Amino acid sequence: MSTHAVGQVRPSQLLWTYGPGALIDLPNLSVITMGLDRWDIDRCPPVEEARLLDAVRRVLGAQVSHLRMPPFLNDEDASPFSAEGKVGVPVRPFPRWLRCVRCGLLSEYDLGLFSIKANPYRPEQTHFVHTNCEKGANADAVPARFLLACRNGHLDDFPWHWFVHAGPSPCIGSLRFFERGASLQTENLWVKCDTCGQSRSLVHAFGREGQDNLPACRGRHPHLDKYDSICEEQPRAVLLGATNSWFPITLSVLAIPLEKNQLSQLILDGWDYFYEVESVDEVKIVVKTLTKANSLPGIDKFPAEEIWLAIQDRKDGNTAEHVSDGDIKGPEWDVLISPNPPTDWPHFLSSEVARPDAYKDALDSVLLLERLREVNALIGYTRVEAPEESADEDERPPMSDLCKGKPNWVPAGEVHGEGIFIRFNEKAISQWESSDAVLLRDQKIELGHRGWRNARGLDPEISYPGIRYTMLHTFSHLLIRELALECGYNAASIRERIYADKDNKMAGVLVYTAAADSDGTLGGLVDLGRPESLGRLIEQALNRAKVCSSDPLCSEHNPNEDRSLHASACHACTFVAETSCERGNRYLDRALLVETFECKDTAFFSKATKNT
Repeated sequence: MSTHAVGQVRPSQLLWTYGPGALIDLPNLSVITMGLDRWDIDRCPPVEEARLLDAVRRVLGAQVSHLRMPPFLNDEDASPFSAEGKVGVPVRPFPRWLRCVRCGLLSEYDLGLFSIKANPYRPEQTHFVHTNCEKGANADAVPARFLLACRNGHLDDFPWHWFVHAGPSPCIGSLRFFERGASLQTENLWVKCDTCGQSRSLVHAFGREGQDNLPACRGRHPHLDKYDSICEEQPRAVLLGATNSWFPITLSVLAIPLEKNQLSQLILDGWDYFYEVESVDEVKIVVKTLTKANSLPGIDKFPAEEIWLAIQDRKDGNTAEHVSDGDIKGPEWDVLISPNPPTDWPHFLSSEVARPDAYKDALDSVLLLERLREVNALIGYTRVEAPEESADEDERPPMSDLCKGKPNWVPAGEVHGEGIFIRFNEKAISQWESSDAVLLRDQKIELGHRGWRNARGLDPEISYPGIRYTMLHTFSHLLIRELALECGYNAASIRERIYADKDNKMAGVLVYTAAADSDGTLGGLVDLGRPESLGRLIEQALNRAKVCSSDPLCSEHNPNEDRSLHASACHACTFVAETSCERGNRYLDRALLVETFECKDTAFFSKATKNT
């Protein structure tokens, strides 16, 4: 089988947009990313993060040995015919059906009617041509932009013959795709059989009518070259490039120091390299290898003898074990609220500052994170419907596999940035959430949560995060929107991490930048966390939230009536980019922070805003 370079994507996109099983809609053709078993593991550098690896193992199994970054090309000027020029992930043309732009012929590319025209020096210009087109030789051929997908993660070519002939038919004539009318709406897109003359509009492939005009799901996984034996889900037509064709399921942790000293932390993070070491000489070999591969930065600063003693201590059980903790955010919270937080670690640099004077009753502390690293791992994906964000791992939606069999590694990525951690006053929050007005508001939002889950066939009794989470989450969104106006970073590059657990007395918000390069550590966000700036930004954010341009509709929104997961919130006042929110813009209500037209007695910051 011939191989050609067809384009480039960023390594981070192979986690969030174009991972295994996802379609990449290139300028001239469409391809699907193959499973992890086809990737060249030797080109995938390891990522060390013990807590995340342990979390991945709890989901995918103990056989997962490593987190690895997607392969990337170091030398952009490398010859396309050299080994370095072929670094990348394997893909395959999909859908298999192509359409000639001149004659409208619709056919599978592996029937030989279309041929690929590669351009090794301009990969983005690689495309298919219809060699013997009746309206001109070498006419361009483009992907047929219709597919079938189901909620079980299956993806298949659109059944063009079945659709045109309204079911099984002995006719196997060639098909033509053509347009009627000035617009490109589906009712103006038609396909016709040259042999029997049957024709049909693609409008009949969508909606409820499409359920009667499409065959049963074949259980196909094109990125794994396999079919599942049984699939009872109803397939639906999707467009090439539609966002609902692939939703990633990821896990993420902050790289925080869990040990008392840097060497113990390094041994913990890189234990897979050290657990078989039996002598100081072997330690020197491992350290030399890690240094050469730029893995486990900082380990080369310690003498081999000291590293060997630390390894022996860990083998003897003299070092506390942290990574077995099932709660990912719990250890992070303990570090962030520590009386003496780490101040100078390779991936964690923090400094505590004073709280804004106007909000001393509401806030407990503010911690500036001048250096921060977040590690993400891709563990699976879904199609058609996005995975539900839930703290309960037992409720995780059925995931499609990233490879054949159980994976022994998963793609991961690390992003560096800076952040502001704000801890709320636990006593103030406890008093606020126990008031009658807040309890009534909590019931209204919970009823919307129950209705939303009932409509999707999920257990309505679980996964409600509570009114505390909703308030902190809304505060985070308002602050992100305000920070984006002044910090100099793109709004979509600012993320949030909410710590809200009433039982463990967790009430805090971490707002941080997350960029795959050094752009996330320019200092613009941290400077705004100092008391003179943070107080002003909080005041501005709360004042903007009092009135929305969609009021009174926004403030009067009742989640119980339309079974939604937000109350007084919308795109005009509270929502942020999906890449910034950890809950997909759900569980938001600005009435929990400030007074709105509809609600006056549930605002947590009502006293603080009056004082300012």
